[in-house]
Amino acid sequence: MAPIVAWRRPAKRGPSTPLVVFLHGRGADERDLIDLASELPRSFAYASLRGPLELPEGGYRWFEDRGVARPVGKSLRAAVAGVRAWVDGPDAAEYDRSRTYLLGFSAGMMTAGALVLDDPARFAGAVLLSGAVALDTGQATAGRLAGLPVFTAHGTADMMIPPDLVLQTQRYLRERSGAELTERTYQRDHSIARREIADIAEWLSERQ
Repeated sequence: MAPIVAWRRPAKRGPSTPLVVFLHGRGADERDLIDLASELPRSFAYASLRGPLELPEGGYRWFEDRGVARPVGKSLRAAVAGVRAWVDGPDAAEYDRSRTYLLGFSAGMMTAGALVLDDPARFAGAVLLSGAVALDTGQATAGRLAGLPVFTAHGTADMMIPPDLVLQTQRYLRERSGAELTERTYQRDHSIARREIADIAEWLSERQ
């Protein structure tokens, strides 16, 4: 089943228009991140996807887990396959496939990280916010993201994701991934800071 998607499209668009795909956190939905588009470069198209698994308490998630930031491998792989099918499918076909970016927050960051590790050449870059990357999949090898632009950020007061997993992710991205890394820290909790949005906008603007 195709995901539910919220869109923000530029007035002028075509096959050279870059696309940013938003992946929300656990318990949210496709409306959670889409308003960020109003503060990001207007030459991009923005699509915010809804996670495939509904939660009893409301909202959606991308994968089943055994605890915070500890996904069930089969479920994470299914999420990756679902998002990949969408970005390769007809809904995104009018945009520049060579300039598809991912922006994931929290559990959405883990999903975005799994997507770029699965096929780094498919994506033009990734914005990885307030989460961790699944490093036990066998794909987080040295140089796996060589040359891929990655913006990653975390909050100094953000205790939502286990600190050991955050640290392991930071070390991998910084020291072993080979990514063209932009790393930021903000004085915030498990949220997205105003300054952070401005920095993401600048990062994207450099890639228009």
